[in-house]
Amino acid sequence: MLDFSLVSDFIGFLLEASVVTIELSLFAIVLGLILGLIAALMKISNIKPLMWLADFYIWVIRGTPILVQIFLVYYGLPQVGIELGAFSSSVIALGVNAGAYIAEIYRGGIMSVPKGQTEAAESLGMTYTTIMRRIVLPQAFRVSIPALGNQAISMLKDSSIASLVTVSELMMVSQRFAATNYAFIEFYITAAALYLLMTTFLSYFLKKLEFRMSQSER
Repeated sequence: MLDFSLVSDFIGFLLEASVVTIELSLFAIVLGLILGLIAALMKISNIKPLMWLADFYIWVIRGTPILVQIFLVYYGLPQVGIELGAFSSSVIALGVNAGAYIAEIYRGGIMSVPKGQTEAAESLGMTYTTIMRRIVLPQAFRVSIPALGNQAISMLKDSSIASLVTVSELMMVSQRFAATNYAFIEFYITAAALYLLMTTFLSYFLKKLEFRMSQSER
């Protein structure tokens, strides 16, 4: 018989672990947004080495499991003299992984901007940097918000993999208490509910952001 009273004794620890999950996801998605933008700009450039480098990055990251990537960062980098903590390693691995997918999202958004707008800006004497900053990227970002939102939600859920490298986020803490109290169903259901609550709030925020961006476009 299920006994959720056990969970109530540890709910404070689970909430603290949820905060760690949010922090981990936030740092990783910010890193992913930065790397994704850089990779997208490299991919649409006319400089062949940059295009090849971006294509290689996206190909490798999207073609290998995120579990392998996080293990390479956490366990592999110390072999070459780079020591990182579990939290930092997880942020880097998750951020680099997200960046490959976000690059394609950005690229699609940039390609959706009518070419006539850039040509008109060029005729006015604007530089490439100014055109991208003032005309192309703001529009591309608005178009990309739904896909970026999905990526952020996926990142929040994928952060649970950090438990495998000892980050005390929600999944690891839930596993620990489930094992010590022999209440696996109770703790895993609670963890699922907390993940659902976080993703619901994130989805609500993203919908509000999308609505505001669409209003400002009119």
